[in-house]
Amino acid sequence: MKVLSINAGSSSMKFTAYEMPEEKVLISGYIERIGIGDSFYTLKVNGDKVEKHVDVSDHKSAFEIVVDELKAYNIVESLDEIKAMGHRIVQGGSYFDKSVVVTDDVMAKIEELAPLAPLHNPAALVGIRAALEVFPDALQVVVFDTAFHQTMAESKYLYALPYEWCSKYNVRRFGAHGTSHKYVSMRANEILGRSDTRLITCHIGSGASISAVVNGKCENTSMGLTPNAGLVMGTRCGDIDATILPYMIRKGFTVDELDTIMNKKSGLLGISGQYSDARDIVYGWENGDERCILARDMFVDRVVDYIAKYYFEMGGCDMIVFTAGMGEKSRPFRAEIMKRLGVIGIELDEEANEKCFGTEGMISTADSKIPCYVIPTDEEVMIARDAYNLL
Repeated sequence: MKVLSINAGSSSMKFTAYEMPEEKVLISGYIERIGIGDSFYTLKVNGDKVEKHVDVSDHKSAFEIVVDELKAYNIVESLDEIKAMGHRIVQGGSYFDKSVVVTDDVMAKIEELAPLAPLHNPAALVGIRAALEVFPDALQVVVFDTAFHQTMAESKYLYALPYEWCSKYNVRRFGAHGTSHKYVSMRANEILGRSDTRLITCHIGSGASISAVVNGKCENTSMGLTPNAGLVMGTRCGDIDATILPYMIRKGFTVDELDTIMNKKSGLLGISGQYSDARDIVYGWENGDERCILARDMFVDRVVDYIAKYYFEMGGCDMIVFTAGMGEKSRPFRAEIMKRLGVIGIELDEEANEKCFGTEGMISTADSKIPCYVIPTDEEVMIARDAYNLL
């Protein structure tokens, strides 16, 4: 049975076709610059990578490209073979604690929550509507980044603000990257050979979050009402003193200006003054750039803060997992983080860390009190699984 996994952005769309339940990848692609000119897409199929430049005016056109390529590479002969499609949704609020089939009511709730994920929810809705038009017979399923975190206790997800703000205005911790945290925690349990575990999962990339996962369920997570909370990130500031905002407004900044600065001009970029990419930060600190060294130290401090916090909240830890762009590929950042964790008995295996680049592996020594693993995430297969299971 063939299932499509879809991750639509405002001007992009990632897709992967699977043969289910085998979870065999048949073809994957990334369509970029939808509706803004100079559009192109890349495909990975049969071990080859192909790039094509073609006008893609809207998301419906993008799905038509998907159809053409599925047929061109003999993935399908007709659209009837695509039985289900799973769509990634960043914000599901408190409405959804699991993936669901698309209905008018579900679409309305995703739209209602758009102010909490203005770059993602509206784009996903555009993608779903286009998919309904191009694939009218496929079951459409939505998979929420926030769903995994709905198991948090009220004491974890509430802020110490007027209690009614949560029920009236949805002001609470929702988290993000839930699909990724769920995937790597499931894989960690497979490695450990049991499900009664206490895990700290570190999804660290340009966007970054850390979760405490107990017996397969999220107990706490670093992101909050929006993805701009918790860790220092590529361009996001993470946790700050909330009073900074009214203070800066009195200094003449507008709300919109501050929102842009906190989300797009802060984090590693704001500290270093020029770099948001971890590779550039590493190059800078290795060459003595003091601002890059400062950015490194602030990033590592925040990661260690959350790992320590969750270690004590859970009363221990059975595994620490690194995943996403930096977690999977930035050996220097992983090393800096693990060296700071020596106080709780963690020991870095430097040789194993050097060998582990985008692949699964243990990067702590055999004597380390807590095993530390790199586990590459796979949100696409989680989306496909949920679509298949609902079908």
